[in-house]
Amino acid sequence: MTTNPLIVALDVESAEAARALVRRLGDRVGFYKVGAELYAAAGMPIARELLEQGKRVFLDLKLYDIPETVKRAVAQVSRSGVHFLTVHAVPSVMRAAVAGKAGSDLALLGVTVLTSFGREDLADLGYTCEISELVATRTRQAMAAGFEGVVCSPLEAATVRRIAGPEMIVVTPGVRSAGSARGDQQRVATPAEAVRDGASYVVMGRQITRAPDPAAEAARVLDEIAERCAT
Repeated sequence: MTTNPLIVALDVESAEAARALVRRLGDRVGFYKVGAELYAAAGMPIARELLEQGKRVFLDLKLYDIPETVKRAVAQVSRSGVHFLTVHAVPSVMRAAVAGKAGSDLALLGVTVLTSFGREDLADLGYTCEISELVATRTRQAMAAGFEGVVCSPLEAATVRRIAGPEMIVVTPGVRSAGSARGDQQRVATPAEAVRDGASYVVMGRQITRAPDPAAEAARVLDEIAERCAT
């Protein structure tokens, strides 16, 4: 298990709201996700600000565009010092991303199937396979493209780990402690279940960021993971 497998999602509307959360979480959390909402509000400056504070940054942009655009965008991100970047796990897009990172330390993560998707969503897109089959296929494609990791729901973590082996980074959003609200996620599990099944990192947002005491909730989640994974 990663020493600290927790990534907190800064899904907030402004840089100041993000700064306030980071202050409240203090040393409990060292890895943050900057997703579409915060990126639209504050851009790369907030990522650089987190890096300057010694935090690790997961830039969750889910890039999906023509290869040249993806290549050039990844080249920009690779020079920023962020640690993880998401790209949709489509072979031509992933190959462009690998070309764009050009030997940097940036870890590219292939997004397999969004955790908000159910079987009916795949059918709407024209897929006849099960979600688990598509996740497995996209995991293999990410490996073939030279990606460092993938993003999948915790329900597929064990399968992905079996396919990818011990070195691949497996990041699981859609993680909630027992009894917590699911929100808009369909394929969910507890953080301890996700780590037990092979997740390198679990991404958690509202359960921690909207708690009365975010630092205490983060500590409780880490204790939950440590206790249940030790048994």
